[in-house]
Amino acid sequence: MFYRKLFFSILLGLCVTSSLNAKELLGAGATFPYPLYSKMFDEYYKKTGVKVNYQSIGSGGGQKQLQAKTVDFGGSDEFISDEAMKEFKANLVHIPTCLGAVAISYNLPGNPQLQFTPDVLVDIFLGKITNWNDQKIKQLNPKISLPNMPITVARRSDGSGTTAIFSDYLSKVSQEWATKVGKGKSLNFPVGLGGKGNEGVTAVIKQTPGSIGYIEMIYAVQNKLPMAGIKNLSGKFVIPSLESVSQAAKSDIPADTRVSITNSKVGYPISGLTWILVYQEQAYNNRSLEEAKSTVKLLKWMITQGQNFSKPLGYAPLPKDAQKKAENLIKTIQFNSKPISIN
Repeated sequence: MFYRKLFFSILLGLCVTSSLNAKELLGAGATFPYPLYSKMFDEYYKKTGVKVNYQSIGSGGGQKQLQAKTVDFGGSDEFISDEAMKEFKANLVHIPTCLGAVAISYNLPGNPQLQFTPDVLVDIFLGKITNWNDQKIKQLNPKISLPNMPITVARRSDGSGTTAIFSDYLSKVSQEWATKVGKGKSLNFPVGLGGKGNEGVTAVIKQTPGSIGYIEMIYAVQNKLPMAGIKNLSGKFVIPSLESVSQAAKSDIPADTRVSITNSKVGYPISGLTWILVYQEQAYNNRSLEEAKSTVKLLKWMITQGQNFSKPLGYAPLPKDAQKKAENLIKTIQFNSKPISIN
């Protein structure tokens, strides 16, 4: 009888442990890092048995779901400003996970390698340059026979961190853009066809001859779309790549990691960080300590072992400085005002 009780006690303990290890975490947000997150979360499940269900709905949607506290974390390519933080009524921690590039892709006969200066790019997305054989585009690409074809702008229709990065860049290089359109996740574009998510804009570009749009680099690579070279502050035309994105990140990153790296002097000028957002205080909505620990363990893995999956999927891994600051931020996450130990 004693051994039978002992057996069932051990079995019960194993079941409880298994239940805790099989915890499912819910996340939603940015489509920008979705290909990377899909790989990371699949590998994490194989390693730990913890399933991570991530909905690729755009940074705006992820922020709304986190604010409503219906997910464990949000994904965002836009950091939350001090003013916007008030809407969450609690402190958020920004954990950077990788760096990416917003590529300018297009659909032209033969898909030649084009290059743009900031002013010409702005005029295209403002609807001031409307044809591919416009003199301003021809001057930048003298060796290319540009077609007499109308330009169709492809842009996001949903709240998007990719839009936030792109419009942040355009606002830095053009006072006219900053005044007329501005920067942010959701904007009233003067022209263009909308697509939902990076997937949607990619589809618009592929299906529309004469189109041009902004998408995360990996979507251009996977769909074999050309990527334009963009002139940076040093006067060099740079095509997005792992190397050029990493170069753009060679700037001072603050302790809270909330920083814009667009319009850089070196590297590709439309680059950005992407973050996982979590509440610093995890004791909310009847969350358990185990749920909080599962979230913290996932974050720690993503910025360490998870970084190994960045380069193969077209993302630049975190620089060591950013990784160290991310580790420090994870240590500030609490449960009932006490540090969360995951050892």
